[in-house]
Amino acid sequence: MTVTGTPVARLEGRDKVTGAARYAAEYRDVGGEPAHAAIVGAAVPAGRVLDVDRASALTLPGVLAVLWHGNAPTIGSAGDGELQVLQSDVVAYRGQIVAVVVAETSEQATYAASVLDVTYESRQCDNELREHHPGIYAPEQVNAGFDTDVVTGEPERRFEESAVCVDVRYTTPPEHNAPMEPHASIAAWSEDGSTLTVWDSTQAPSGVAGDLADLFGVDSDAVRVIARHVGGGFGSKGSTRPNAVVAAMASSVVGRPVSFPVPRRSTFDFVGYRTPTIQRVRLSADANGSMTALLHDSLQQTSTVMEYVEQTSEGSRHVYDIDDVSTTHRAVALDVGTPRWMRAPGEAPGMFALECAVDELAHALGTDPVELRLRNEPSVDPADGHPYSSRTVRAVFEEGARRFGWSGRDPRPAVRREGRTLVGTGVAMATYPAMTSPSTARATVRDDGTVDVSVAASDIGTGARTVLAQIAADALEVALDRVHIHVGDSALPTAPGAGGSSGTSSWGWAVTKACRALRSDGDLSPGATATADTTDDLEERAALARQAFGAHFAEVHVDVDTGEVRVTRMLGVFSVGRVLNPRLARSQLLGGMVFGIGMALMEEGIVDRRHGGFLNADLAEYHLPVDADVADIEAIWVEEHDDDLNPMGSKGIGEIGIVGSPAAIANAVFHACGVRVRDLPITLDTLIERMDPALRL
Repeated sequence: MTVTGTPVARLEGRDKVTGAARYAAEYRDVGGEPAHAAIVGAAVPAGRVLDVDRASALTLPGVLAVLWHGNAPTIGSAGDGELQVLQSDVVAYRGQIVAVVVAETSEQATYAASVLDVTYESRQCDNELREHHPGIYAPEQVNAGFDTDVVTGEPERRFEESAVCVDVRYTTPPEHNAPMEPHASIAAWSEDGSTLTVWDSTQAPSGVAGDLADLFGVDSDAVRVIARHVGGGFGSKGSTRPNAVVAAMASSVVGRPVSFPVPRRSTFDFVGYRTPTIQRVRLSADANGSMTALLHDSLQQTSTVMEYVEQTSEGSRHVYDIDDVSTTHRAVALDVGTPRWMRAPGEAPGMFALECAVDELAHALGTDPVELRLRNEPSVDPADGHPYSSRTVRAVFEEGARRFGWSGRDPRPAVRREGRTLVGTGVAMATYPAMTSPSTARATVRDDGTVDVSVAASDIGTGARTVLAQIAADALEVALDRVHIHVGDSALPTAPGAGGSSGTSSWGWAVTKACRALRSDGDLSPGATATADTTDDLEERAALARQAFGAHFAEVHVDVDTGEVRVTRMLGVFSVGRVLNPRLARSQLLGGMVFGIGMALMEEGIVDRRHGGFLNADLAEYHLPVDADVADIEAIWVEEHDDDLNPMGSKGIGEIGIVGSPAAIANAVFHACGVRVRDLPITLDTLIERMDPALRL
């Protein structure tokens, strides 16, 4: 009997609900009683630090050290300016770390940091993303190595000559990952300063270990990063963050372990966020609904500290059968913290714009939105002409339409009422690349005949250790209880981080290869071991387009008196290859769809234009969806067999749930009340101001 494909409960579930699972800030056996670090964030929007009153702070109870750029240890470079903590007097944005206080207790460190006197030279900041900013430029490439601009055919000419055109502008605001567990680190150097151990809340133990080795000038095998349990990340913990540097630097100064859990407010400052975007989409079709041209231009912000530019327009290159396409990316460096990855970076805001534009085109054509999408299905990837390893878009839309009851939909907006609410439905496509990165893994037989399977993966709440154990059990042809899975430690075989919906595909391939090698070597005798590296396997793969797909359907109710929007039904239908654990897959897909509710209706980082930073830097005023915001929500998938992905036949599921779901909600809002909102989030004041007053009679 195979174990993959069955809804196995999380292996660590009991430890989590009983409190036995340890997160980064909760470890106690760290080589001594840890001191505690607290940071001082810049109180000016931009400028320089002139002085820090260290002497006064050092007289406070329990204070062991006060670090600033004038006395901090010099560190190397890891290619990320945000990690150059206390290496310069420059203040690039409000909230940037300008001093660190180390004390015996957390309370003492926090108090001393709160009263530490820092002298600044301030300057006026430039922190507003705007369309005609003089600093707009074209980056050499965008996130994940994609091309900045791609043009095929003659899109400008075809657009101008087409029968039906839409030329629309969409915006999305800054958004914050807000994982349940804030970033946190405990660092401990050995007595001779030659080795470093860090307990870190990270999605990438191997990556953090490598960065810290570069920063502190030690061999890569001299750094160990432990992250056995991580309370969410959504991308914000996908790379080394300043908290790990602060803890390691402070530990080297005071000569003992140092704990630094990042305060929630500071997670809005220096760990990253989703960049705001301004997008222009021009989409055209002939009178029969065949799309003729697509032009998708995106503008976003980056920082002066490090360039990060999302691939916002990239998704539009792969979706519809259009010969004449132009996709561009532009950026402007502002006095802000560096944007980072957030669930489906690029695709989430990019597909919001594209899929709303498709809905607008369908309305202009008088064509059903589902029919328009299916009418423009490509046979090969429009971006490069490669055949798809699998593409079941028609299946997900047809199954979704059937289950959702789409056929009875009146296409006219603002005609369906239930009491004092207007009811509308919307649809959008979802797509996300099925990516895989090289990984290593090891399988070793214990004396009792069970098998240790090790890979430096990170389980950030997705259930990775459970599905990897299932994969290992099948590859070994043993029962699940004969597998001991080990993850979350850079001392294990090197692995890529949890990101890009590629974790299971990458780690699972290496685990499969190691376990099959062990099995083929004999009878699983004690002491037998096998290792695997998938680098060559990936290089030998055929040139195919590997994508996951989905269809989102949403129903909303809009209150005619207040403009309040309630998402009353959501259905996501996905084609994600072979589903290895239905219980975990459904959880991930639903989580992404709930993200979509937040993106569509409430999430917005409000920038303080005068003083810098965000005005709503806490979970009281940065609004996130809660249980009361989620009504009837369902995620399902269609059967899909794809032998050109990995040995398991699986595609990633962590991010596709959010891609397209905000567009489906926005399209449903238009259908409900006739108001097309192109600037997220969709707020009740926007709707009530623009709604036809006759609807309130």
